[in-house]
Amino acid sequence: MKSLVLLLCFAQLWGCQSAPQGTGLGFRELACDDPETEQVALLAVDYLNKHLLQGFKQILNQIDKVKVWYRRPFGVVYELEVDTLETTCHALDPTPLANCSVRQLTEHAVEGDCDFHILKQDGQFTVMHTQCHSNPDSAEDVRKLCPRCPLLTRFNDTNVVHTVNTALAAFNAQNNGTYFKLVEISRAQNVPLPVSTLVEFVIAATDCTAKEVTDPAKCNLLAEKQYGFCKANLMHNLGGEEVSVACKLFQTQPQPANANTAGPTPTVVREAPAAPPADPPASVVVGPVAVPLGLPDHRTYHDLRHAFSPVASVESASGEALHSPGVGQPGAAGPVSPMCPGKVRHFKV
Repeated sequence: MKSLVLLLCFAQLWGCQSAPQGTGLGFRELACDDPETEQVALLAVDYLNKHLLQGFKQILNQIDKVKVWYRRPFGVVYELEVDTLETTCHALDPTPLANCSVRQLTEHAVEGDCDFHILKQDGQFTVMHTQCHSNPDSAEDVRKLCPRCPLLTRFNDTNVVHTVNTALAAFNAQNNGTYFKLVEISRAQNVPLPVSTLVEFVIAATDCTAKEVTDPAKCNLLAEKQYGFCKANLMHNLGGEEVSVACKLFQTQPQPANANTAGPTPTVVREAPAAPPADPPASVVVGPVAVPLGLPDHRTYHDLRHAFSPVASVESASGEALHSPGVGQPGAAGPVSPMCPGKVRHFKV
């Protein structure tokens, strides 16, 4: 009997010494700026970018929180909360993220907020759960920093629709080869002085020739998709309008694993009606996103919440509850510096 009691005492003592410090909840905490944390966070952002079909590539800005859970029988799960920023590279642009510039505050920056659960087992990482959303900087903050900087404008704004259509027509008129259709309006801003409209949009090659097309509706996207990204500026002068447009065409590339075989459907850009219809619009699945057909788009940016179908929890994603086997780092208790949130790599929105 005495031997049994002694054994239980030793077991309790070992459990107390080996439990993660300062938690007692079955996980250990890492500093947000720890190299291990940063490695996993960069993998998470890379995973996010590979699943985006709309909007812009994201770059890591700050790690807000991290916990490491032990998973039975093997492996660990990193629970991460990270902030991202938009870059100037579109999601379909094959340019490496390291070569993409961060969208600045004066351009009305948009910040992403993502939660990830990532399993590490046998040296391999598996994303088990992810959920994101994004928000632009407030108009007040932009005005404080730059009183004359243009703000993000609705995609269905009259000036935006006109600028996109005019710019695309000008590009096709200059193009001796393929006729391109509009796929997505990515960004839009009305500039007060000089009065102008800035737009960024995505186009796709069709089976029509630019100089011979008579009915654009009969032009179909190519089987091997080729996309392009355009930036345009339409100046509103007293003597009329002046449009400038520059498009970067991407090489034909394989579609992301979560994309449908048809690729993104070209967007029909129309101005807003006097009142929205009472019934929900018909929609078509474009990769992971349902895009309304033939109706105005009131958004001013592409929200990351549409990039994934979120899973409720790690348990439901993995089919197994997370578990701590009690293998921690014993050490003397003492004052510790705040481990999270981590450093801001670019700027705070």
